[in-house]
Amino acid sequence: MKCRITSQLKLLLTLRLRKTYLRPYNSVANCHGIHTTTPTPEAPGKPPYSTPLARYLTEAIEATGPLTLATYMRQCLVSDLGGYYTAERQAGTGDQFGRKGDFITSPEISQVFGELVGIWVVSEWMRQRRPGEKIQIIELGPGRGTLMSDLWRAVLSFKTMANSVEAIYLVEASPSLREAQKILLCGPKIKMREIENGFACQSKVSPKTDIIWYEDFSFIPQAKDRTPYIIAHEFFDALPIHAFTNTDNGWREILVNTSPRKGQFVTKDGVSKLETRFDTPEFALTLANAPTPHSILLPPLSQRYKDLEKVKNATIEISPESLGLMEKISQKIGEAGAGAALIMDYGTSDTVPANSLRGILKHEVCSPFSRPGEVDISVDVDFTALAEQAIKSPKKVEVHGPVKQGAFLGMLGIKERTEFLIRELKKKKKPNDGWDVKVEDTEDKEKALMSGYDRLVGEHAGGMGAIYKALAVVPERRGRRPVGFGGDVSGNKD
Repeated sequence: MKCRITSQLKLLLTLRLRKTYLRPYNSVANCHGIHTTTPTPEAPGKPPYSTPLARYLTEAIEATGPLTLATYMRQCLVSDLGGYYTAERQAGTGDQFGRKGDFITSPEISQVFGELVGIWVVSEWMRQRRPGEKIQIIELGPGRGTLMSDLWRAVLSFKTMANSVEAIYLVEASPSLREAQKILLCGPKIKMREIENGFACQSKVSPKTDIIWYEDFSFIPQAKDRTPYIIAHEFFDALPIHAFTNTDNGWREILVNTSPRKGQFVTKDGVSKLETRFDTPEFALTLANAPTPHSILLPPLSQRYKDLEKVKNATIEISPESLGLMEKISQKIGEAGAGAALIMDYGTSDTVPANSLRGILKHEVCSPFSRPGEVDISVDVDFTALAEQAIKSPKKVEVHGPVKQGAFLGMLGIKERTEFLIRELKKKKKPNDGWDVKVEDTEDKEKALMSGYDRLVGEHAGGMGAIYKALAVVPERRGRRPVGFGGDVSGNKD
């Protein structure tokens, strides 16, 4: 049952946050790219809230004190009260993805991206000598389902592997996105059937294969005779973080408070041009002036954080949920002794993320504290932290990467695949060749393929080749590198 009562939300947040730790705070002058101001009493007659979720968050803060960034992010993205991914969208408004949405992901840019991820899965299966009879293909946060659609089409070209796939598992919390994925992967007329902890329906291109949805990775069956291939594309960037600043008194947690004053969103490049286009932020960052449980427990987790204790005013971001999920992924692969995980996202490879919290609305960067539930918020992924967590797993696994997305796709043959598709399109231009394709449509598709290739691998402004990275987790195998990380299908190094 959805929680719709303010008192229930307050109780939930109180239990999660322990208000005794959140009462003390100070203002932060400039933190996480956000200019913040010291909260002051509001004038009589409160202004209307930008969203229903903004009202609930405000009331929760007034009752329990400032929120952790993790709680704020979680509520904004997946709250039953109108989270970005869980809110019911009005008919005709579309979803969050694509040119008409808020952002475009790599699978939406070019079909080649998903096809190459599928080839990577097949190559790992082949180089591991096709272990097991039951294969699990798993995607975390599948968006519209575009990546899985292209990936599965590539896998179907290898019948032996495709026939060994037990099921395709999609981890998705959003009912509306589950429906979009179902329409693409199973067809609009097919109805989902309820199963324990989730839903299922048959793939429209391979009726013997079930598409199964769970809200949590832990629900996916675990067994030694099942080989998991796990894909997480732009998933970890949405997992909540805690942020800390190093002070004279040690690490202090950065919290979220109400902001009755008009603030100003500041990007790394200066003042956002969207300030006049989007609502003034209703929330701001504050700094706890006493230790919190998170500031005591999280910074000691890694030597990387300990080293920054010597740097005054250093800021760090830590995602316990990301570390916990990485542990589960590594354990699943390690216990099977086969399979692989591929994580692709934007983030840092050799530094600790700081000041990375951002909002995205209509393809523009905006304040993450405006319009809660309507603005997508995300952070940089700490790939080194994920790698450290995987290596700690008692089940032996190896971590490879991170490598730049452009280099990864290049080693998988993105240029050659794009050129092949363009040649096939040009064949359709010939008269009487049996193709019902207009010349202008073909030319548009050629341009789309070339621009998609350039954006996916380019390291220029607007390119994704350098800022996005890939990380692989595989069973321990004495350093044999996966394809895209310096190895080939046979397991040899390039």
